Amino acid sequence: MRMTRVLKIRDLTLRDGQQSSFATRMTQQQIDRVLPYYRDAGFYAMEVWGGAVPDSVMRYLSENPWDRLEKIKAAVGDASKLTALSRGRNLFGYNPYPDNVIDGFCRNAIQSGLGIMRIFDALNDVDNVKSTVKYVKQYGGIADCAVCYTIDPHFTAAERLKAMLKGKRLPPDVFTDRYFLDKARQMEALGADMITIKDMSGLIPPHRVAHLVRLFKDNLSVPVDFHTHCTPGFGLGSVLSAIVNGVDIVDTNIWYFAGGPAAPAIELVYIFCKKLGIQLDIDMDAVEKINGELFYIRRELEQFDVIKQFPNKFSPMRDVLPAEIDSQFDKAIEAAREDDEKGLLAACHAIEAYFGFPPPNELVKRAEIPGGMYTNMVAQLKQLKSEHILEKAMELIPKVRLDAGLPPLVTPTSQIVGSQAVNCAIDRMNGKPMYSNVSNQFVNLVKGEYGRTPVPVDPRFREKIAGVREETPYDTSQYRMQPNPELADCGGIKLAENEKEVLLLELFPMVAKDFLAKSKQARCVSTRTETPEKTNGQAKKEKSPLTGNIVPAPMPGRIFELLVGEGDRVTEGQDVLILEAMKMENSISTPFAGTVKQILVEVGESVSGDAPLIEIE
Repeated sequence: MRMTRVLKIRDLTLRDGQQSSFATRMTQQQIDRVLPYYRDAGFYAMEVWGGAVPDSVMRYLSENPWDRLEKIKAAVGDASKLTALSRGRNLFGYNPYPDNVIDGFCRNAIQSGLGIMRIFDALNDVDNVKSTVKYVKQYGGIADCAVCYTIDPHFTAAERLKAMLKGKRLPPDVFTDRYFLDKARQMEALGADMITIKDMSGLIPPHRVAHLVRLFKDNLSVPVDFHTHCTPGFGLGSVLSAIVNGVDIVDTNIWYFAGGPAAPAIELVYIFCKKLGIQLDIDMDAVEKINGELFYIRRELEQFDVIKQFPNKFSPMRDVLPAEIDSQFDKAIEAAREDDEKGLLAACHAIEAYFGFPPPNELVKRAEIPGGMYTNMVAQLKQLKSEHILEKAMELIPKVRLDAGLPPLVTPTSQIVGSQAVNCAIDRMNGKPMYSNVSNQFVNLVKGEYGRTPVPVDPRFREKIAGVREETPYDTSQYRMQPNPELADCGGIKLAENEKEVLLLELFPMVAKDFLAKSKQARCVSTRTETPEKTNGQAKKEKSPLTGNIVPAPMPGRIFELLVGEGDRVTEGQDVLILEAMKMENSISTPFAGTVKQILVEVGESVSGDAPLIEIE
């Protein structure tokens, strides 16, 4: 007797879902409202942590990320495995970390309730996931290794000829099916317990999914998961194509958090599976209760809602589909079985339109970059009051990406490449050569500190940007732990009092420093009899009138680190501070030699473009 096929579902609602659509602003109180229903729903896995969650809950909600994970575990128990997303050696940050930090992070995450760590590297450099796989498995977790899907830039014949005339040969296609399978095999050999095809941009069309899933299922012995987004309009069709072609797990969101920039809805997948005779092993009545609460939570998050388009109310358990829409589900299944991509997408778009999900974002589809990368660039240029150069910045992305070794566009490389394209567009606008302003992260990417890029970086370009011709891997012996000062106004307690807080400080230096300081000071004030005024630090020092040369901020940002002190002698071109802008660290140099007369800003202070930073005379 033939056994019924079971498809496992990883629910993304509480991490990727809210991050993609609502700027990761769900509070613990809002999450607590849905957890009892999640316990009943019985998803195979729930992605609840990682990505932007730890940063955002500290930065915007003044909540402890470890509390988030532990409270969800306490409420859900073993009903679903809790999943986090980790950037390999970069963990949750933008910098590589040594093994002792990765070890401590994995151990504490698993002790706090994590069951599965989804591990990816932004360069698909398998060496960068080794340590996390090792420690996740050592402490009893499941290592889910993700192969990041990306596409090759398109070059016209004229562009290729122009490059050849300049003595350069544009690379042939790199990101072939064989490339992705090779990465997956290497990850399986490392000990991966499952492999995810991670399409963070929603750029993978159904026919490509079909080929990759079949290839992976034929050549790997571990389960295969498929993850995508709906932004360019492929999401639902590609998920159905993956299911028809034998994928083991798919990632979905619940109705009111699905579609648009997020993953497809579990409710639509449920209808497809019912027609295909595939079992989900999910309590859809419990899912409906979660969705009922999500409706109100989404209303509460209205100011962060990037789509502001609610899908129509629908229950797959109770509502009867009109015949013409029911037939679209059948057409989609038939098209998926026949590898008829055009017919599959037409049917899926008709289904999504009927239910009121957002239509495909044609701009993102044409740009072939992650939707989040595009919206980040728009926000950055608005902040710089330079929206008019968006088109030029978009045009420069393929060149910047190729110069940097053709990295896949996924966090953090999407942010590094996007921010650098903005910098280059501004350089051109100001009559300067491209790469006049480069972020520290772009320098490190080109240098080789993030790992091996899919195509080698031109040694001449590396020397221009990073000062070295040879690829220079990250040197863990040079890593320095973040300072952990004593808080004098809190009785001398440490800023980070335990290993979990130390890890927050390592992964999010500026955000965690503010969060921990405020939480400790609030605790101290609540236990004192003195008035809060007596516990405040000294007032900001009065500044003298400006008479010397001024080093200005080239863009809005936040002071990350001061590299000089008042009275120091500096030379022309010397780095004097680091400005955090567009999530990148930018070394600001002085165009003047002399003595530092005044430092006009403080670490952690936000500054506008052209704001005076340092006075030199």
